[in-house]
Amino acid sequence: MTKTALQYAGAALLAGVLAMPAMAQTRPQIETTKVDGTDNVYIFRNGNHQAIFVVTKDGVIATDPVAYGRPAGGQQYLDEIKKVTDKPVKFLVYSHHHFDHIAGGKAFKDAGAKIIAHKNATAHLKQVNDPHTPLPDESTGDKKVISLGGTTMELLFLGINHSDSNLVIRLPKEKIVFVVDTIPVGSFPGRGMIDFFPIETEKFIEKVIALDWERLIPGHPGAPNGRLGTKDDAKAVLTLYRDASAEMKKLGQAGKCWDEAEKEFKLEKYASMPGYANGLPFVARRYCGLWGRGT
Repeated sequence: MTKTALQYAGAALLAGVLAMPAMAQTRPQIETTKVDGTDNVYIFRNGNHQAIFVVTKDGVIATDPVAYGRPAGGQQYLDEIKKVTDKPVKFLVYSHHHFDHIAGGKAFKDAGAKIIAHKNATAHLKQVNDPHTPLPDESTGDKKVISLGGTTMELLFLGINHSDSNLVIRLPKEKIVFVVDTIPVGSFPGRGMIDFFPIETEKFIEKVIALDWERLIPGHPGAPNGRLGTKDDAKAVLTLYRDASAEMKKLGQAGKCWDEAEKEFKLEKYASMPGYANGLPFVARRYCGLWGRGT
C-alpha cells in the first residue's frame, strides 16, 4: 500500500471512530441518570445491569444492588446515591433472588437499610447463604406498599415468570414500572431462560400490561441506547414468547427434543434483534423442556 493510500485508510478509520455514538465511545462502567419527567426517580447502571432508586425528603428507596462478580458494587451504588442526596437509604428492595441483580446488599444492610423481598426469594436465599447478599428483613406476599416522604412504591407479585420470586415494582404517581429480566426491551432473551416458567410468563405479562403505567425500566438497558420500554414493547415480548412456544411445540410433539429440535429451531422474524444468535439456544432449550418433557 502506498503512503497516500495509508493516509487515506488512517483518515477513514479515524472518521469511523469519531462517527460512533458518544455512548459507545465513552460509556462508563457505572452511571446514574435521572428519569426524564420525574422529580426524584433515578436509574443506577453497573455494566449491563441496572436498578432504580427514589429520593424523598425522608430518605431513599433503592432496588437491586447489581454487584454480582463485583465485590465493591454495592458500595459503589451507595456512593452514587450519596452524590444525589445526603438522605439515608431507608429501604432496599430485591426484585427477585438472582445474584446478578441483588448480590451487594451487604453494603446497604451495613448502612442501616431495611431489606424487603418476596417470600420465595427469602426461601431461596436461606438455602444458598451468600455472604454478599443478606437475607431480607421483611418477606412480602402478593402486595406490599412502601410510603416514604410523599412517595408511594408498590411491590406486586403477579405470579411466577422469569423466576418464582419476581416483583413488579410500580410507582403509581410517575406511571413507571421496574420489571427485571422477564420483559427485555428491544433485545432477544438469553441466559435468563434457564429457570423460566413459559406458560405462566404469558399470563404474567398480560397482568403487567393491564396495570396503569406508561414507561418500563428494565433490569438490563433497553435497546437501542438504553431506552425505556412501553406497553408496545411488553406486547412484542409476549408475542415473541408465544411464537417461540408454538415453533418448538411442533418439534417437541414430533419427538425431536432435545438435539434434533434444537438444531432445527429458528425464529427468523427476530433474527435482527440484538442478542438473537447468542440467545436462540437458550430459548430453544427451555421450550424443548416444556414441549419435550412437559416441564
